[in-house]
Amino acid sequence: MSEYKIQRLGHQGDGIAAGPLFAPLTLPGEVVTGTAVGTRLTDMRIVTPSADRVAAPCRHFKSCGGCQLQHASDEFVAQWKVDVVRRALEAQGLEAEFRPIKTSPPQSRRRAGFSVKRTKKGAMAGFHARASGLVIEIPDCKLLHPDVMAMRPAAEALAVLGGSRKGEMTVMVTRSVDGADIAVTGGKPVDDVLRTGLPAIAEQYDLARLTWDDETIATRRPPRQAFGRALVVPPAGAFLQATDAGEAALVQAVREIVGDAAQVVDLFAGCGTFALPLAEGAEVHAVEGDAAMVAALDRGWRGAQALKKVSHEARDLFRRPLMPDELKKFDVAVIDPPRAGAEAQVAELCAATVPRIAFVSCNPVSFARDAKALIDAGYVMEWVQVIDQFRWSAHVELVAAFRRA
Repeated sequence: MSEYKIQRLGHQGDGIAAGPLFAPLTLPGEVVTGTAVGTRLTDMRIVTPSADRVAAPCRHFKSCGGCQLQHASDEFVAQWKVDVVRRALEAQGLEAEFRPIKTSPPQSRRRAGFSVKRTKKGAMAGFHARASGLVIEIPDCKLLHPDVMAMRPAAEALAVLGGSRKGEMTVMVTRSVDGADIAVTGGKPVDDVLRTGLPAIAEQYDLARLTWDDETIATRRPPRQAFGRALVVPPAGAFLQATDAGEAALVQAVREIVGDAAQVVDLFAGCGTFALPLAEGAEVHAVEGDAAMVAALDRGWRGAQALKKVSHEARDLFRRPLMPDELKKFDVAVIDPPRAGAEAQVAELCAATVPRIAFVSCNPVSFARDAKALIDAGYVMEWVQVIDQFRWSAHVELVAAFRRA
């Protein structure tokens, strides 16, 4: 067993010593002992702890793989996440003005995928253990909203009825205005037993909606999400921002960039997270690849009061980005791509010279690449706002403001 000094944190939140050797649950500056196995340190002991090391607030932290950074102070994590974005930009030769980070509070995650397994005595629902397929029960989780935590017994009941002893189910629980929206994958095929038993579970646990694979089993109440003045019923399992606070911070930053613009295009619009709040002041054209999400957005707009026009189209922006002649009428473009970024669409934005761009990203590396393309095309990056709605994880999100020079 040898001694190592932790030099920095990697993008996944693991400490990195010379080698490189990855050391989970360590912090920069710490001296540890351990055994090198491949590229990882095992059997570690902290010899010299960092001043940023704290006692984890959750008793499940050491075994559960749901969080990576509870052993670090909030101040350290906040600065580290800002620095992750800063370093990604520096790798592209870019600098930015950073606004103070906004972090979601504990027990605010409104959506979680429970891993659920049947057992001899019933079932267990939780998260995977760190670097393992083992399911760990998490009755005192400090991350999830209490309404989501309250659905663990429902997840277990679903596994008892429709799970296999050999396999594992995923029970996705989403908190909605109208109660829990549950989507199950990995269970048994729907048969007569499930068609009778699943609605009874939905009734017992007062679920708003229950979906099994691609089949809606029960809709006791449409599970609505509030996007500004609009109420939207997303497709089962559809993308949703992780916390109410995180979504509010993202929307606030995007609103500021949009300002008093009259015509806005929302690219990768989802179910209307940005398009519908922005329609309170501007006409919006929403573009999204998933037709079911576009339909949900449209129904939400039609049911809302006092919103300006929201037009829409279902379109794969990776294969068919909006072209300059389609973009030229817009005052502002809002773009919120998946982790891969939006290389093809950004190229067309550069050619179209839209006056302002609100860029939302969940991947600092792909964002920095796309930001470099915009700046090379004549845009100025005015500021970056890091939003941490995945508290205690290595995940980083941001909003950036671009204007045409």
